[in-house]
Amino acid sequence: MPTLEIHPIHVGTLRDYPTAGIMFQRGFNETHDVAMIMFVILGGEHPIVVDSGTGSEEFTRRYHGFNLRRPPEQEPERALRNLGVDPADVQILINTHLHWDHCSNNGLFPNAKVYVQREELAYAIAPLESNRVAFDNTAELTPPWLSSLGRVVPIDGDRCVAPGVRLLHLPGHTPGSQGVLVSSGNSRFLLCGDFIDSYANWAGDHAVSHIPSGSFTDLKAYWSSFRRVEELGCEVIPSHDLAVLAHGVYRDEPDRSPASQLADNQPRPH
Repeated sequence: MPTLEIHPIHVGTLRDYPTAGIMFQRGFNETHDVAMIMFVILGGEHPIVVDSGTGSEEFTRRYHGFNLRRPPEQEPERALRNLGVDPADVQILINTHLHWDHCSNNGLFPNAKVYVQREELAYAIAPLESNRVAFDNTAELTPPWLSSLGRVVPIDGDRCVAPGVRLLHLPGHTPGSQGVLVSSGNSRFLLCGDFIDSYANWAGDHAVSHIPSGSFTDLKAYWSSFRRVEELGCEVIPSHDLAVLAHGVYRDEPDRSPASQLADNQPRPH
């Protein structure tokens, strides 16, 4: 088994994002800054990218109404090259789901197979009216993932895609939401996609053990996915938390034990 490292790459920040958008029935009239993160898994035969991020500042403001700030060093291609990764060398690109802010730069990776749940593909083609904008599937917009359609590998449920890298179907946020379980040495990490946007979602509060995103398609499935992750004994890595960037590289620790992994999987305090 290779020794893998997970590198979170900062590819923009949504300024003053509505807190209720990622915290179900909480944070009304509150805002906070939300990180746009592209994850790169290094240490295997080829770099693996998880989620390709959003489009430009102008695109985000015009079509989604959000204030994206992306300085030059956070442009996706530049950020990858600063890590020493040539996008052409990426052989596997995983979309945790097909919302606009997770797949808008799929075309940056011309040689990568794109792994998506089959159920997600079906829904993204014909989402409910209330979800069309989130998938960039409107009269004005063409879903960005369509540019890489010829390289898409549909997945049905769980699958190992590389040594130490396994896809897990975790529906709820969207029908085909999936996490990426990365095993390295004694450590296991779960890249959650928007199934878990922030550490606060996972930590829960006085009322519930976990807090779903403010955006979901199936709340019952969402809770089943929460229960599944509780049993994994891994460290969760949210998709939009600035604390993930502050943490830096996620890697195995020599003295890491199964007990410590179970502790990492418990909800963190606010």
